[in-house]
Amino acid sequence: MINATSTGLLRQLQESATQVSKAQQRVLQVILADPNAIVNSTIEQIAMSAGVSMPSVIRACRQFGYTSFRDFMLALAQDLAVSNHYLHRSVSIEDTGPDVASKIVQSAISSLAELERHLDIAVLDKVARKIANASRVDSYSVGSTSAFMSQELQTRLFRLGINANAFADPHQQLISASTLDENGIAFVISHVGSMPFALEAARLAKSRGATVVALTQADTPLADLAHMTIAVSVPQDAIMRVSTEAYLAHLLVIEILMVRVAQNLGPETIRKLRQFKLVLERHGVDSALHTDIY
Repeated sequence: MINATSTGLLRQLQESATQVSKAQQRVLQVILADPNAIVNSTIEQIAMSAGVSMPSVIRACRQFGYTSFRDFMLALAQDLAVSNHYLHRSVSIEDTGPDVASKIVQSAISSLAELERHLDIAVLDKVARKIANASRVDSYSVGSTSAFMSQELQTRLFRLGINANAFADPHQQLISASTLDENGIAFVISHVGSMPFALEAARLAKSRGATVVALTQADTPLADLAHMTIAVSVPQDAIMRVSTEAYLAHLLVIEILMVRVAQNLGPETIRKLRQFKLVLERHGVDSALHTDIY
């Protein structure tokens, strides 16, 4: 099997055109002849154009690490999007203001709908139950986006009455990991999933008996290391390593997870959340009802 992670799929197809079987070579020739048109083709159409059987097309897809024709074509479409656009995967330089707004919003809606279809609710619920019974939940992150998500997770857990911390500093992550036990959770957030500092802290937490939970993409080093992985996959961004769509997806996953944690904690937690809301409305400095009580 050819490594499908180091470079873009289109480049891999070009570089591997002579390394596969004769039947698969014909499949690749058809795809590379007009990849923009081929992404809308069926498996039957590609097989007919290449003069091969449909199983040969499927084997060609699997040669690059994709278990199905659909996954292969989705990856090809995403690679084409990134290759052809440098502002945003859906936007071109000639687009008008309304076009830009519509394309970016619709792109985000499409990504979030895809997230809903592929989110593993069984894993999410398992994580929620574990958090509800944890002695402590320490969240680790690398980078500004993941750090925001980690802080958001800690804030949500704090409101639910759970002992939680958020650490972006690698030294603090190691100290945290060294003090976790079998009732603790190391919740590691990294969309890229290969940052050395976060992986080191996760390994240390795991060696201490803590449960390692990862919020990352599937098949990353972090996903492989964790006991439980909440896998989030969104189309690759044309410029940023972590896209706005990944940001939105992570935020929604945290929202879903926190609701499930609250449900596991029971009615008393709902009462406390209602109380917090009333307190902030009465005394919060940003409240319209705030008065000088000092």
